[in-house]
Amino acid sequence: MTDAFAERLTADGATMLVGTTWNPGGLILAKTVPIPRATAFAETGLGASYTWHAFTIDQGGIAYTDRIGAVGDQRMRIDADAARVLPGGLAWAPMRFETQDGEVVPECTRSRLAAIEADLAAEGLTALVGHELEMLLFDEDGEPLSPLGWAPYGLAGTIRFEAFIRDVYVEAAAVQLPIEQLHCEYGMQQLELSLAPASPVEAADRLVLMRLVLGRVARDHGLRISFSPRPRTDSAGNGAHQHVSLHRDGVPLLAGGDGPHGITGEGASAIAGIVDALPELQGALAGSLLSASRLVPGMWAGAWATWGLENREAAVRLIAGRSPNVEVKIVDPSTSAYVASAAILGAALAGIRGGLPLRPEATDDPGRMSADEGETAGIVQLTSDLATAIDRLDAGTVARSVLGDELVDAIVAQRRHELAHHGDLDDETAVERFRFAWSV
Repeated sequence: MTDAFAERLTADGATMLVGTTWNPGGLILAKTVPIPRATAFAETGLGASYTWHAFTIDQGGIAYTDRIGAVGDQRMRIDADAARVLPGGLAWAPMRFETQDGEVVPECTRSRLAAIEADLAAEGLTALVGHELEMLLFDEDGEPLSPLGWAPYGLAGTIRFEAFIRDVYVEAAAVQLPIEQLHCEYGMQQLELSLAPASPVEAADRLVLMRLVLGRVARDHGLRISFSPRPRTDSAGNGAHQHVSLHRDGVPLLAGGDGPHGITGEGASAIAGIVDALPELQGALAGSLLSASRLVPGMWAGAWATWGLENREAAVRLIAGRSPNVEVKIVDPSTSAYVASAAILGAALAGIRGGLPLRPEATDDPGRMSADEGETAGIVQLTSDLATAIDRLDAGTVARSVLGDELVDAIVAQRRHELAHHGDLDDETAVERFRFAWSV
């Protein structure tokens, strides 16, 4: 690479460059360089301790593992092809971690998702991922906003935040972020945004950039955004649902078949792979200290390890129609999207490779089914106990096969740190303490 990269950024108005990574504990971390150093950031990278994979949500904690400690160094390199310049002169690019010898660092979440995408391609499969993102708005000091006039999905809320929403659209368009919709959600002062589907790594990159855009625009309007799974005890939690579609040679696996609702045999096995692995993947998809209090029946959070057509209480919701896909509902914004996508797609691929049979569909709200009906359908309620979720992830054969031992160990260490240091907090204190832990 020549200095053409830096010259391009300068021509686009950039005055500084920030590179980001989304670590195993769900924190988006960053380094900046002046534009003349942009090419070096891409080619040789910047040095960093392995503790970047171990920084925790409590503003200074480090979750050490057998591999992560005081000894050792790695290189962080940006993906120049993914770089974008935001209004105001801030350039952004996602980073990956490599060893000093240029090998992949196994705790690198973006590299893990790239490896799963390559595994799919080796099997003749492609995937598209569409991200949803829920958020709660607070004032610039982090205090709740007035509830006057608020209604779920209401026009009043849309008009109240009209200027903020408009500027989000404008800044997103400036960096080629394809927003499909943005609207008021169910919770008090809650908004939801949907991004157009893309290949897995690109989709996760877009989500990082979208959170950066949202944080910048919010500050311009005297607002702060909480991406906490449980930002308030008296309002709905935040999800980060992922929509996944799979294709073989351009042909969708979730349509045109002779299975339920037109699912093909491989599509059924993909769904089975995800559903069957959910109990052990829960700690990677929704494993933070505040995740379990969101993941309860009756809140459309996907508290049940099952699937169903347009069933919003099922953890895996099949969406039919012109663009058939499955929505994995248990994912929340305290989790790295790179990790969550790698776990979901890896489990789907394992299901296809193993020809897993699909469990019976949940045709009703599982919370309204009798115990016998639930048992017959093989429906399992996901645990509300964080320690259990962590232990299942730690012992999970699918999780370790899909994510790799080192990344699983890093996630487990992060979550056990949260539990050991803050697990005795009452609900109100924990919600208040970590309301902005995942904010940008």
